[in-house]
Amino acid sequence: MSQPQPISAGERISSFDPQNLYRSSQNSPEIADGVYVCIHGHFYQPPREDPSRGVVSKQPSAAPFHDWNERILYESYRPNAFARILNGAGEVVRIVNNYEYISFNIGPTLMSWLERHDLETYRRILAADKISCDRNQGHGNAIAQAYNHIILPLANYRDKVTQIRWGIADFQHRFRRDPEGMWLAETAVDNDTLAVLVNEGIRFIILAPSQASRCRRFGLPHGYDEWQSVEAGDIDPTQPYRCFIPTQPNGRNYIDIFFYDGPISGDMGFDDTLQSSQQFADRLEQAVRSFESENESLDWIASERFRRRSQLISVATDGETFGHHRGGAEKTLAHTVINELPARDRQIISYAHYLSLCPPTWEVQLKPVTAWSCSHGVDRWQHECGCGGGGHWQQQWRAPLRQALDWLRDHLIVIYEKLGTALLSNPWAARNDYINVLNRSSEQALEQFFVSHQTHPLTRGERTEALRLLEMQRHAMLMYTSCGWFFDEISRPEGTQILRYAARAIELAEAVSGKLLEGEFVEQLAQAPSNVDYFKTGAGVYQKQVKPSQTSLERIVAHYAISSLFNSFRPEEQLYCYTLRRQDYYQQPLGALTLAVGRVEVTTAMTQETQILSFAVLHLGGWDFQCGIQAFPNRGHYTQAKKVVTEAFSTASIAQSILAIDKQFSQTYTLKDLSQEERQQIMQQLNQETLQRLDKLYEQVYRENYSVLMAFHRDCIAVPQSLQVAADITLSQRALAVIRTLEQDITEPNGDLLKITVGRVAELEGIAIEAHHFCTRLKIPDAKPVLERLIYQGLSQTLQVANLEQYIELEAAIEGIERLIKLGQKLDLGLALYRVQELYYDYLNQYESDVIATNQPASTHQTSSHRTLLVRLGWALALDTNAVLASD
Repeated sequence: MSQPQPISAGERISSFDPQNLYRSSQNSPEIADGVYVCIHGHFYQPPREDPSRGVVSKQPSAAPFHDWNERILYESYRPNAFARILNGAGEVVRIVNNYEYISFNIGPTLMSWLERHDLETYRRILAADKISCDRNQGHGNAIAQAYNHIILPLANYRDKVTQIRWGIADFQHRFRRDPEGMWLAETAVDNDTLAVLVNEGIRFIILAPSQASRCRRFGLPHGYDEWQSVEAGDIDPTQPYRCFIPTQPNGRNYIDIFFYDGPISGDMGFDDTLQSSQQFADRLEQAVRSFESENESLDWIASERFRRRSQLISVATDGETFGHHRGGAEKTLAHTVINELPARDRQIISYAHYLSLCPPTWEVQLKPVTAWSCSHGVDRWQHECGCGGGGHWQQQWRAPLRQALDWLRDHLIVIYEKLGTALLSNPWAARNDYINVLNRSSEQALEQFFVSHQTHPLTRGERTEALRLLEMQRHAMLMYTSCGWFFDEISRPEGTQILRYAARAIELAEAVSGKLLEGEFVEQLAQAPSNVDYFKTGAGVYQKQVKPSQTSLERIVAHYAISSLFNSFRPEEQLYCYTLRRQDYYQQPLGALTLAVGRVEVTTAMTQETQILSFAVLHLGGWDFQCGIQAFPNRGHYTQAKKVVTEAFSTASIAQSILAIDKQFSQTYTLKDLSQEERQQIMQQLNQETLQRLDKLYEQVYRENYSVLMAFHRDCIAVPQSLQVAADITLSQRALAVIRTLEQDITEPNGDLLKITVGRVAELEGIAIEAHHFCTRLKIPDAKPVLERLIYQGLSQTLQVANLEQYIELEAAIEGIERLIKLGQKLDLGLALYRVQELYYDYLNQYESDVIATNQPASTHQTSSHRTLLVRLGWALALDTNAVLASD
């Protein structure tokens, strides 16, 4: 891609008059003064959903959490929404929404996941942008992001447009405003990408200083406008720049660019800069420049006319740095923006707001194709360039992987255009608008979409075909998610994930066109050498890690059928992104055997594909299952098959039963055909009865040898292992039984929750004492979330009725909460009370506001006593109540 040619001074300003330039700057409605600080967080996780099921599979490496999205949510995204400022004793004095004070982008795929899994954090993020808009003349902290983090310079033109439009549409859907800026994946940029950004209305982007080529002040007469080379990354990052796009035929022909401070941004991620707010602020101070004339050689212009009155200290890093990569850094960030920087007279600002106050006076030209995480342009995502290595593994797989995906993309384009033209008036415009269907997930949104784009009123089957084509294109873009190339091995989870997207695109393409693409695609992957002998090549990764994870409607029904032997399903059940409507179900036990026969209508959420499938599943005992699936042409055929299978089962012959299922149902599945997570769930249910029998045996041993155990511990004699195990298991099971009852009390509260559960709490306290006496470490993983919920709901219930006239009731409730917290300590649960703290913090702020609003004298006995109780509860929750109330 060629570098943009400079635009002459005459093209920018018809006649140069330094006096007019000076007067224009002085007449600006608002001019920024002093030093401003903008801290940008790029919050992003790659999409991790299984393409066939629409859910994130369990990731053992993220333990103790289910997956990495969930882990980083609790280490970074949520802590930044509720960042703590602590006093010297470690007590909370303030809870800060960091998103209110920093510039940020959050990847659309991550925001979609947050909306489904932590609505509270999701809403705090949206509220933060709204508050920043209200505070800064409509210029919010949030900026958009290209949709699923593909390297835009390597994308074809249509994908560039769709990625940027989807990013804008997703932003509008969530933040209810137009984005002013956009974050590009890995800050990868080229001229064509800039042109699309300008066409789509994006006003600014953020880049690394190493991406600039040269700069100059614009609007100066010939002879004073010489370019300054900044190839070495030494561009001044304390001001915005304007990049002109000469290829733009109409409208705005430029985009503004902020360059973050490279050294400070690097230190935030890889040094101890974020160890404390003072260190962070000190490091930011080192970037402050003196306000001196920028061009004192212009002696015919008074120096103050070109004197800069403000400057921007701009830093950018991965948002996960705050809390995930750097534990506790979200607290450092909160203290920095709330206390440290204001004390130094430094003003926190967003890029959009600063741009409205200080438009660029310099222009910049960029290097041809660059990114912030590759010193070789964008080779990290297409060649063996060495970036992302550090070990002894080769990266020769990168180029063949890119080539294979490009080959697949180009074949999918042909299928999409050929078949899509008959259904959609403009297939590519329809793809651009498809984001509205994805975001709203409603029948109304789908109906509006088809009304706008269909060539004729589509039948149900034609709609399914159109949706398959659109989903094929969506997965064709997801397979370019940058993380797949970021590291140095194709079989890593990131590489495997993009191949799963490719497999789903192939599956959909074959379903709509009948064209077989998988064979040649796998052949091309065989040219991508893996560093792991087990896989050998990308083809091995595809066959061993991708193919087994694919899910069909038949496999979904097999999961439903096997699970139905242990669960009472409702007439309509949701499994992942599939809806199953029961049309018939029959179950019959016979000794150790169990048979179930049924018929369900299964519908896929994304493509509206619907099929009626019948099943017969035989449980032979243990882990042995035989499940047959068949799509019968009508209900009569199903009824006949059901009769044959049930009659064979009634003979109590396993051989006859299996033979009947095999004959009547063409596709057969066993437990190993289900996903690993599904197998684990069923295996746990299978083991339940066995474990209960063992628990009773251990309890009998414990009960019969109780006095013996007492003697061993009294005389400090080593306890025989079998007796100690009996004590450990029995006391743990007793505690779990109480916890399950307590959970039911919480789920179905009927009155004062703390009073209702007092007996259960006393029982747990007794078990804790007994366990301590016998040196037993209770294994009760279910206890922690249950006690946390009990404390939260108990406090919520208490605060709803707490007032100055109910001192005794409030005191009793506080005693109950204190008791629960102490119980958690006795059981060594490590209770997480952050949600309780947040609830109480909000109450304290509202309480103080109400006292002020009602002119209640703070010296009255009632108010004083009430405040004493509030302080006492704050101690229990590790909140500095007096400081919170004083700061309101």
